[in-house]
Amino acid sequence: MKRKITALLFACCVTTLAAQSGQPQPPENYRPRIHFSPAEGWMSDPNGLVYYDGEYHLCYQHIPFDENGNLPWGEMYWGHAVSRDLLNWQHMPIALAPDSLGYIFSGCCVADLNNTSGLGTAADPPILAIFTYYDPVAAAQGRIETQSQGLAYSTDRGRTWTKYAANPVLPNPGIADFRDPHIVRHEPSGQWIMVLTAGKAVRFYGSPDCLHWEYLSEFGHDRGSHVGPWECPDLFPLRVEGSKEIKWVLLASVVNFTETPDKLATATQYFIGDFDGEHFTSEQTDTLWIDYGKDNYAGITFDNAPDDRRIFVGWMHSHQYAAAAQGHTTRSWSGAATFPRELSIVRSADGYRLKSKPVRELERLRGQSVKLKRQKINRTATLSDRIPFDKAPIELDLTFDGIDGPNAPSRYGIRLRNDLGEYVSMEYDRKKRLFRVDRTQAAAVRFSDPFASVQTAPYEPETGTMRWRLLVDVASMELFAADGRIVFTDVFFPGKPFDIIELFTEGGNVTLKKGDVTALETIRCNPVEP
Repeated sequence: MKRKITALLFACCVTTLAAQSGQPQPPENYRPRIHFSPAEGWMSDPNGLVYYDGEYHLCYQHIPFDENGNLPWGEMYWGHAVSRDLLNWQHMPIALAPDSLGYIFSGCCVADLNNTSGLGTAADPPILAIFTYYDPVAAAQGRIETQSQGLAYSTDRGRTWTKYAANPVLPNPGIADFRDPHIVRHEPSGQWIMVLTAGKAVRFYGSPDCLHWEYLSEFGHDRGSHVGPWECPDLFPLRVEGSKEIKWVLLASVVNFTETPDKLATATQYFIGDFDGEHFTSEQTDTLWIDYGKDNYAGITFDNAPDDRRIFVGWMHSHQYAAAAQGHTTRSWSGAATFPRELSIVRSADGYRLKSKPVRELERLRGQSVKLKRQKINRTATLSDRIPFDKAPIELDLTFDGIDGPNAPSRYGIRLRNDLGEYVSMEYDRKKRLFRVDRTQAAAVRFSDPFASVQTAPYEPETGTMRWRLLVDVASMELFAADGRIVFTDVFFPGKPFDIIELFTEGGNVTLKKGDVTALETIRCNPVEP
């Protein structure tokens, strides 16, 4: 995770504080209702996602307020929360704090169930946290070796953490960007595998105990997007749907503060291939993204999740404007986690592709529901008039028919808006064969040029029917379309809630074959216990 003080300050400086188009709502009005968020202070990358003894642990990059109520930029900690259902969370004391070796940057947790590290016992195996130390003293001296990998462990179910006495377990080999370790157990070779970023690529290391690491290989110099350094990698095996075939997935986020507003500047790319315990190989030549929105970054998956599920969580914000947004909208807190998603692989004519869908635990949040009748959509149809409950948080599950027939529109989609002229729209452009999200009018205050953006994702329909699932929170939307192959995550900060929901078409008509709009209950994020 590249979190140098200069980078964070730059994220603030690139913003444009232009004239206001309105006034933002009170900060707590933007507090997510179905997404985890910090009680206060800064939250960014999810770290240390692990399931252990009936609990999901979510750690995250965190800057707590100091005694003067300020955010001391750069002084990163690991915040921490636990959940038994991936929905409701209990805030925990800070897991990891800076020490003489540096600040605590991104990393992961693994359940060392066989006590390979020797840091626990057979009866009480440890949770291991592997993370990047960032040395601000070395940075001030202009040295390259500012980042190294440290280890901490817990033998009391993550309630307290002890840093390994011989840190760092992996010193810096002379690489400026050398960070964000992620660990996976590779049983065929009988070792732990660490993948971490090394500039604009990743390196793999192997270890029998997570304490002693040996360099294995590299991947990525000639693959994927290189608009900026790679960050926050993840590596895991996943079964291909409808078969017994196992493929390996490599995630790597990429950040570029100077990218134009209509481009993906903070996003997570993925590669599907094979891993033999030493080398990752992939026949994939295209750059593929796990999410095409502006607000899903640095996502990783849970270690040891039950039923072999691969559950993904990202940071629901962007380094292009998160600091500016915190200053103008949320103030006392910043950042949230995406709704947890389950990943799968499908094989199509285009090759292997990842699919995402909200975890099945979402069912527990569902409340009152309205079933929509079959209808033809020509120009505009307002759904919100038929919904007798708040328009957020809600889930829309809509199936459209006739999307590519003789009377199909040139484009169709969904619009969330209010009566101030603010809106966010999601559409499929049939002529250009792509999805498009327009967020240019989705904030009451113009606090950042890159925020006001239009995002696109290419997609060629396979049938004349398409399902759209949309999770709408009070200040965010997550669209899962085309059976989860196309995903957009975007936050917004309107002057009034988006309480008008419309379906629209242009140049033709489409049929809403079936649909449901369902109210979602607010999750609980309980305060730290005294």
